[in-house]
Amino acid sequence: MPDLPFAYHAALGVALDGLATIGVRLDPRGRQVIDGHLRLLAAWNPAVNLTAIMDPVGLAERHVADSLAAIPVILDGPHRTLIDIGSGAGFPGIPIGAAMPGLRLTLVESTGKKAAFLRVVAAEPGLARRVDVRAERAEAIAPGDWDVVTARAVGALADLVELGLPLLRRGGRLIAWKRGDLAVELAAAGRAAQAMGGSPPWWRPHPDAVQDAAHLAGHGVAVIEKRSPTPEGYPRDPARRKRRPW
Repeated sequence: MPDLPFAYHAALGVALDGLATIGVRLDPRGRQVIDGHLRLLAAWNPAVNLTAIMDPVGLAERHVADSLAAIPVILDGPHRTLIDIGSGAGFPGIPIGAAMPGLRLTLVESTGKKAAFLRVVAAEPGLARRVDVRAERAEAIAPGDWDVVTARAVGALADLVELGLPLLRRGGRLIAWKRGDLAVELAAAGRAAQAMGGSPPWWRPHPDAVQDAAHLAGHGVAVIEKRSPTPEGYPRDPARRKRRPW
């Protein structure tokens, strides 16, 4: 596998200093897992097209640091199990799993080649035996009792509510990475959450120290807690989701 360039290590070092100010730290094994993930990504990406961001600084900041920045939010509630929907190249699930060695992690990716990549990453030391990869669509997964559902660069927040809330146990939380002006999206997600047993969404921007260190201005996560059972019939199939009843 190709070596990671100096620019990546330098940018990640600065980002990790910013993350340390909010209590997010990587032990040597966690850093080894993340570096190994990115080396595999560099080897696979030309053939599988896992991500458009492959410059060293972008990998460190826009993929790794952006993923790790939400760990304090994850730690605010139950966090024994986490399911990441639309995992793609493995963000945010793999970095979070690397930083939280006690976490049971499920990665959901419907594209077969991408799921194959994730299985190779999941077999690496530090992740093996606690990461499950599912090559299927999120709506095909039976309602579950995960503590946390994550989604990054997957779709509109209202759609993520419909996909994610059925997978959560009561008290679990959907955490979705978002940026920019979210007023309209949050309003639609609030209506969806009300219909499916969730709380109103709230917005948690990444802390200033992380935004500054990793050049992530305006980045953060939307959070919705599951407060009551989701009615039967959700999530709907993709064609029916185009018509939203809320």
